[in-house]
Amino acid sequence: MEHPVHPFTELFEQLGLPADEASIKAFIERHAPLPPTMALYEAPFWNHAQAEFLEAALEEDADWAEVVDHLDTSLRKA
Repeated sequence: MEHPVHPFTELFEQLGLPADEASIKAFIERHAPLPPTMALYEAPFWNHAQAEFLEAALEEDADWAEVVDHLDTSLRKA
């Protein structure tokens, strides 16, 4: 079965965050870089529901995993 592809903006909507290009860029600039040893879902700026969603998406290799990985990569760039 093929997994649907979620755009980056849809992930931000799912997390309850502003999803326009400028807001996404500002979010990443504000929170990057994450420490190399910190899992994305452990970052202190997520609320409990957001952290749970991100952790589950990665652990279950859900259809969100690819775009969550993209967010993780984006937040690790300095």
